Amino acid sequence: MARMFQSSGTDYCTVIIVGFKTKINPDVILDDLKQNVSKHPRISSKLAEDGTRWIKTQVNVEDHVFVPDIDPDEIGDQGDKFVDDYISRLTMLPLDRSRPLWDIHILNVKTSDAEAIGVIRSHHSLGDGMSRMSLIMACTHKSSDPEALPTIPILKRRENVSHGLRNTGWFLSSMFAIYATVRLIWNTIVDFLLLLSTVLFLKDTETSLKGGAEAESNAKRFSHRIVSLDDVRLIKDIMDVTINDVLLGVTQAALSRYLNGAHDETNENGGTSRPVLNNIPCNIRVRAGVLVNLRSEIGVQPLADMMAKDSKCRWGNLINIVVLPLSIGSETDPLVYLSKAKSTMDQKKNSLHAPILYLIMSFIVSVFGAKTGAALFNRLLLSTTAFISNVNGPTEEISFHGHPIAYIAPSVYGHAQALLIHFQSYADKMVISIAVDPTIIPDPHKLCDAMEESLKSMKIALLGKGLLINEQVSVRVNNMCN
Repeated sequence: MARMFQSSGTDYCTVIIVGFKTKINPDVILDDLKQNVSKHPRISSKLAEDGTRWIKTQVNVEDHVFVPDIDPDEIGDQGDKFVDDYISRLTMLPLDRSRPLWDIHILNVKTSDAEAIGVIRSHHSLGDGMSRMSLIMACTHKSSDPEALPTIPILKRRENVSHGLRNTGWFLSSMFAIYATVRLIWNTIVDFLLLLSTVLFLKDTETSLKGGAEAESNAKRFSHRIVSLDDVRLIKDIMDVTINDVLLGVTQAALSRYLNGAHDETNENGGTSRPVLNNIPCNIRVRAGVLVNLRSEIGVQPLADMMAKDSKCRWGNLINIVVLPLSIGSETDPLVYLSKAKSTMDQKKNSLHAPILYLIMSFIVSVFGAKTGAALFNRLLLSTTAFISNVNGPTEEISFHGHPIAYIAPSVYGHAQALLIHFQSYADKMVISIAVDPTIIPDPHKLCDAMEESLKSMKIALLGKGLLINEQVSVRVNNMCN
């Protein structure tokens, strides 16, 4: 995958925006890099011109760390805008391929969510989101215990066979096994037919979210919104779905709200808000490329385990893309988006589309070259509207050498889509990170507003159905507003 990610037409870079609760001491960053950068083979290597191998090199960390001279009085209360503009300009500056493909930018600027910002930019060929998160956790410690490493979140895949079916006789168990196998094969065949159609001719409806080939080279703008992870878990538990189901449901509701061009109308008694416009065309087709982790061990793993030879959760780009249809409409009940999200996700989970496609793409790159693989990958992205990813982060607040971290907001640029949505959990927070092509989507903050409002509306809908007590939802909604 590294060869494909660095080839012409798929020059993807990741941006991890880290908000700190204190001002950043650049000397601390430099000292740590000087001591540890050589220990990581990818971080201390440059990619060969043909993208086939990594070449170990001497790293001068001063060439990779940038600390612009910033006058706080000149910026005033426009810290958020300064950071947004700075990172947007970065997307137009290519990484120096004669060096290891990463750099760090230290912005001691106060924003609405942090006292200072660190921007970690790197080429996607270095590794996927899970690889990068394992590196961040290896470099940090718990804020509550500066001597302890962060707790690795433990994730388990959901079992497809219920305990009730396990305890049935051999006949019913055999029938279920046959049904599950047939369903798996059928879903895989359908997914591959849809994938082939997407590469050849099936394109999304042209909307105010859809980008094109020009989006790859356009500057990007980034925005994020921090919501309560407890709110997401609350909806998950009540509706008996997964966190990914909730996030996809919120995304569908938010994009529907945005495309609908709706504004909210609230009654005089402070009741619930409702959309007053309906501008969504019939039979609209909006799909997203969703990243799937192909490792047998899901979730973030210790860095040492990922770097070990023959590791089942090894470092790199062990990911693939699944095309997910998004339900876009004008539903009066936001929980409908959640139920549709669960149905879609269940179908994709019962399919071998992602691992088989990974093997096919690896074969194409090996036999026909990275350019051919990249061309097919780009055809897929050009036909879809958005890109969605979710990475689990630390379960408690972490610090980097005495610098407590307020939030982590990852994103990517270089794609053909005009809209990229990344979800990043961190302690008790869920960070919604959005990247857009401003020529297509002028204001990413409106999308963040829509995401937050959609999550809030789901909780209010649960209250209306009697599934939440009023005091419980009021406290949570007020926490979001604050």
